[in-house]
Amino acid sequence: MFQDRLRAILAPAVQAAFNDCFGRSPDAGSIGFQPTRPEFGGDTTINVFPFLKLSGKGPEQTAQAVGGHLVKHVAEVAGFNVVKGFLNIEISDAYWLGFLKEADGKDILTFSPTGKQVMVEFASPNTNKPLHLGHLRNIFLGWSVGRILEAAGNEVVKVQVVNDRGIHICKSMVAWRMYGNGETPATSGLKGDKLVGKYYVAFDKAYKAEVTGLVAAGEPQAEAEKKAPILLDAQDMLRRWEANDSDVRALWAEMNGWVYDGFNATYARAGVGFDKSYYESNTYLLGKEDVLKGLEKGVFFRKPDGSVWVDNTADGLDEKVLLRADGTSLYITQDIGTAIQRFEEFPGLSRMIYTVGNEQDYHFKVLFIILKKLGFSWANELFHLSYGMVDLPSGKMKSREGTVVDADDLMDDMVAEARSTGEQLSKLDDFGETEKAALFTMIGMAALKYFLLKVDPKKRMLFDPKASIDLQGHTGPFIQYTYARIRSLVRKAAEMPGQRGQLTTDNYQLLAEEKAVLKLLHQFPAVLHEAASKLEPYLVANHAYDLVKAYNTFYQTVPVLKEADVERRTFRLALSSTVAATVAKAMWCLGIEAPERM
Repeated sequence: MFQDRLRAILAPAVQAAFNDCFGRSPDAGSIGFQPTRPEFGGDTTINVFPFLKLSGKGPEQTAQAVGGHLVKHVAEVAGFNVVKGFLNIEISDAYWLGFLKEADGKDILTFSPTGKQVMVEFASPNTNKPLHLGHLRNIFLGWSVGRILEAAGNEVVKVQVVNDRGIHICKSMVAWRMYGNGETPATSGLKGDKLVGKYYVAFDKAYKAEVTGLVAAGEPQAEAEKKAPILLDAQDMLRRWEANDSDVRALWAEMNGWVYDGFNATYARAGVGFDKSYYESNTYLLGKEDVLKGLEKGVFFRKPDGSVWVDNTADGLDEKVLLRADGTSLYITQDIGTAIQRFEEFPGLSRMIYTVGNEQDYHFKVLFIILKKLGFSWANELFHLSYGMVDLPSGKMKSREGTVVDADDLMDDMVAEARSTGEQLSKLDDFGETEKAALFTMIGMAALKYFLLKVDPKKRMLFDPKASIDLQGHTGPFIQYTYARIRSLVRKAAEMPGQRGQLTTDNYQLLAEEKAVLKLLHQFPAVLHEAASKLEPYLVANHAYDLVKAYNTFYQTVPVLKEADVERRTFRLALSSTVAATVAKAMWCLGIEAPERM
């Protein structure tokens, strides 16, 4: 496969070099190859420091000996240089040309099936409010990780957990009963999730007013916050829900139905979906029996008040309650049960990934430790894909106060910005209005997704809508524009007789601009493999940008269709086609569409 091509040649050659020069050789798997740093000559670099015990020589002597051996015995090695203990190897033009001949216009990111089934959980919305910008980072991250894993040969199961019960859901229900006058999505013209979110905000406003009134009447602040009538109503509604009160359950089902319709519309627009949805109302009682089994085995312990705890102090954490004194469960309890249920439900599951914000880092450390203590071997294959908060120039978002950046509104704004930018460029005169609308949607969504995905998920980030749409910047639209430019070039070549001949590798000397693009193409499978291993889509996003940036330098300085030499023109068209195929697959991995025309 493409990702193993150069290693398959160099690794055994390096072993042979060590054996011939020093009488001993390293294990092939221990030999690492990295792209050579731009300030040094060469294409791939080997660090010889780990192998000095084998050579019995200093780092520079070792690297010089190995490099000299490679130049003499390996046709693909054209030269080398040594910087301290780093051997920088120059690969021959013939190798790069052979790579392109093999790749010519193909999807070089195709991996063999691994036989592994991986579950990726993302989204996890609450049914008391619409999706917002923070959800979008979660959704695009989880979706992209799923696609990258799929591209790397895994079977991927995409799931969401819908938090559809609890006091926060009852707050919206109480406020709707008090102030809604029976309005529905149909009568109000609002999406269902927005309508329910409106009453969540209304609850908070009424609650604060009642607390203020109680404090003014002489009630201490802490007591006022507990005694506000609207809060007591919500607590009573929760008790009635748990008692399966038919009236409360009917209202709950109706309002949640509105929200699900709203969520599904947003998901469809965002281009994502799920193989299965789990609902907290069905899973919140899970885990209690598992905790009690763990108690019987001595994994957990009971305190004098009857509560059940786990002691994680030996793991550098603390004690954690799993069942309250009254026997009721907590979030950690149901997460224990849900994890067990999933591995029972999907017997072939080898790994599970939770896409959840970094405020839950501690929670997942505890969850994974507990599942290991319960003896589940698959607990070692659980991973918390933690990510940082998204900020805007205007500051933080607060759902209760209605100051969140609504996901639908943001997508509307991004598409509108794409339209404004596109119409200013005045290159769409032959586009019909339907074509324009589809294109602006592609560009706006690419801007949003790429901006959120190009950053290391562990980092907190600032989302800048204006910067994300720049056709000349480090953006999704810039990558889309380059792809569309290449596709236009290929179409023109197809319409011009004799533009492309037979691709050969005879006596072709690469220009620096051509080689720069080839090297980035060649690296892409390894980048995808690393992204799949580390669950970091930003590696794919940034490499795609580096590739199109290098291609644009090539395109602006080297003629393609105007090249008179058929061999050179053929090579450059093959190079362009392969870049387009690679960019399209990379964008697919990020959940971004690549338009044929822009």
